[in-house]
This record gives sequence, C-alpha cells and structure tokens, in this order.
Amino acid sequence: MKITVIGAGNVGATAAQRLAEKELANEVILVDVVEGLPQGKGLDMYESAPVEDFDTRVIGTNSYAETANSDIILITAGIARKPGMSRDDLQKTNADIVKSCAEQAVAKSPQAIIVVVSNPLDVMTYVAMKVSGFERHRVIGMAGVLDSARFRTFIAMEMNVSVEDVSAFVLGGHGDSMVPLPRYSTIGGIPLPDLLDQATIDRLVKRTRDGGIEIVNFLKTGSAYYAPSSSAVQMIESIVKNKKRILPCSVWLKGEYGLSDVFAGVPVKLGKNGMEEIIQIKLTGDEQAALNKSAADVKASIAKLSL
Repeated sequence: MKITVIGAGNVGATAAQRLAEKELANEVILVDVVEGLPQGKGLDMYESAPVEDFDTRVIGTNSYAETANSDIILITAGIARKPGMSRDDLQKTNADIVKSCAEQAVAKSPQAIIVVVSNPLDVMTYVAMKVSGFERHRVIGMAGVLDSARFRTFIAMEMNVSVEDVSAFVLGGHGDSMVPLPRYSTIGGIPLPDLLDQATIDRLVKRTRDGGIEIVNFLKTGSAYYAPSSSAVQMIESIVKNKKRILPCSVWLKGEYGLSDVFAGVPVKLGKNGMEEIIQIKLTGDEQAALNKSAADVKASIAKLSL
C-alpha cells in the first residue's frame, strides 16, 4: 500500500504522521512545491519511527515522480482561511492549486482513490473529479466526518459525557449551510431531542456550523488541522482495511436524496473500492429542504468555476 499526501502544510503533515503511525501504508509520500519543506518534515517523521514503533517509510519530495502507483491520493494543498474570509473566498485560488495537483498526481497513479480535504471542500472535490476523469466512487471529499466530530464534541461538552458515547450526523455541503441532524444524533443510544431542549440543540448546531471559523479566529494566522487530518485518516483507514464503515462524506450524487450533479455530504459505505454505497435515510420535510438548499449553494459555487 502506497499513499501520497499532497500538501506539507499543517493538515497534510499531520495526516502523513497519523498514516505512518497507524501503519496504513508501506510508504507515505509527502509532496509540496516548497523546496525542502516536505523533505524536512518527512525525514523528521521517519526519525520518530524507532520511538513510535512503526515501519512505514515517510518520503518528502517536490516531484510527483516518487508518487507513481499510489493506491490513495490525499489532497490537502491550498491556502488556509484567514479571519473574515469565507470558504467561498478561497475558491478561485484553491481551484487552480487543486487542478494542478490532481493533474500531476493522476498522471502517475491512474488507478488511485482520491480523498480531498482542500477548501471549499465540495467544490474542490468536484475539481478533482473533473480533472481526473475518475468514476465517482474514486473521488471522495472529507467533510461530514469532521463536521460530525465537531458536533459530537460540542454535545459531549454540553452533557459532560464521554465522546465515545455520542453519535452524530451532519449532511450537506461543508459550509454555512451544512445540515446537522439532531434526530439521528444520540448519547448512549438515546436520541438527542430526548435529552436537550431545542434552544440548546440550536446553539450546538450553530456552533458546529461555525466550527471552522471559530478556530480560525483563535489562531488568526491559520486554520484547523488536528481534527481535519484525523477525519481524513479515518476515511483512509476504512478504505485500506476494507472496513466498510458508514461515514458521512462528500460524494457526487446522481439522484440520491433527490439531488443530481452535485457534491454533498451523505452517509456512505467506505471500503477497498472507495465509495461502495450511498446510504439513504428518511428525512423530514424541513431536513430535506435544508439539504436541498445546501446542495444548491454548492451548485452555485461550482457554476463559477472555469475548468
């Protein structure tokens, strides 16, 4: 197993470290355009192997030649959000970056599965699919896992319980119109609406939607990377180990949930072939309307692209 991580910034480097420590590949190739950056970080990671007891080789490079025949390509490249910057503000710059990365990586690894983390997530996943020409099951965006993790965290904090006992689902686009689903969220199997009043749930939903910018406002010169990298690695682990986990991911819809020709977060089964099945759950009228609006926002952003 060979995994390429494109982008040696905070998300990419942290993801590479987690992939290596979990031994999800024989080789992790860390690629970046900045000379010396991936080489230094890759060597530093590999020198931790004797301490952390992993045998995954981490190789940093500025060339895509060393990425040849990768099984999975994780795209994290792009500029990070700054305070006051929306995900949409990132679109033009990051679209050009993701397009270039996908073109070069796919040329060397035409059978790979692509996982996209770059923002704005759903639009960048579309760019990767369009540029690669891959089937939809081989191009997947990481969004719902992160948004659900944030929702779970805030619920656990509110209730003062273990995050292990909290389940949560967030659907839709990775942005202000994402759709957290309290009805499908539980604590120890107990539905969230049975434990918290609506005002509290609404507050937690809003904090989940604002989860990314909350961290941006704290950091001021960067954006979140610990939770995003963990979320991407969880998806990759399900693919590498053929675990067939049901995780909310951004995938290209062809009629599922009444939506077509758009990337949106929905529950999917992840296995060795990538996205192996889209799980369709019953939504209320309000939930469906919120999902439709979220998908429409993504479509409007995709329409602004010139590919």
